[in-house]
Amino acid sequence: MELRTLRYFVAVAEELHFGRAATRLHMSQPPLSRAIKRLETEVGALLFARSPVGVTLTPAGAVLLDEARALLDQADRVRVRVSAAAGVAAITVGILGDSTDPGVTRLAAAYRRTHPSVDIRIRDTDLTDPTCGLRAGLVDVALTRAPFDGTALMVRELRTDPVGVVLRADDPLADRGRLRLADLGDRRWFQFPEGTDSLWQAYWNGGERREGPVVRVVHECLQAALWNGTVGLAPLGHDLPTELAVLPLIDMPPSRVVVVWNEGDTNPLIRSFIEMAAAAYRDHP
Repeated sequence: MELRTLRYFVAVAEELHFGRAATRLHMSQPPLSRAIKRLETEVGALLFARSPVGVTLTPAGAVLLDEARALLDQADRVRVRVSAAAGVAAITVGILGDSTDPGVTRLAAAYRRTHPSVDIRIRDTDLTDPTCGLRAGLVDVALTRAPFDGTALMVRELRTDPVGVVLRADDPLADRGRLRLADLGDRRWFQFPEGTDSLWQAYWNGGERREGPVVRVVHECLQAALWNGTVGLAPLGHDLPTELAVLPLIDMPPSRVVVVWNEGDTNPLIRSFIEMAAAAYRDHP
């Protein structure tokens, strides 16, 4: 069972759609579908139930998803430790959310120009870990959103984004120009799995305890809204399916885009990354 194939599987399991997973993996859909079929043959079980609108995990797929995530995390830890021991010029960057953010694009171009010989590795993470694996030693630096527990971490703000509420387009509230948190008091909200950073969970729940379905990735949030009428918060400015609407929340503090690294880390590659990140976001707010 190759690690690359497991990464393919996790992408499909999190997106629940082969096309979106292929886009996320920067590959075409046919080889991705073939890789998953080979994996199903190897494990001797169907991992996905397929339909015209997407896929769902089978019980066997759900078990493999948990195991695959654990194996991939362990493989990332091994790679980081071996590179550090060998003195290889490398940096692993954790990214939470939309990797198509123009700030990320500008930063990537600037860092490549300045450090052409550095091995730059990217770890795209889900919504359950706002530090993108930084605490676990999986990444050297993270581009993410605050707030979260900042103990033993250094945080530098890059930008703030206004926040809105995601609703079904046919929701009675969708006709309003903007909303307040009080307008959503009786609704079900997205929840993150148990053990998720409490500051992070509280922010995305509007500062109160809420009830609702557990989600791990953005696509699951959107599907919860489409299927269950669940509401949740999201930074404004992202493209959404036509079946959904996002309305500004006038009493919600903005979402802070930040770069984060471990306190006391003096790696010059990380220091350079931080300064370039500040410039990339400052020059183009």
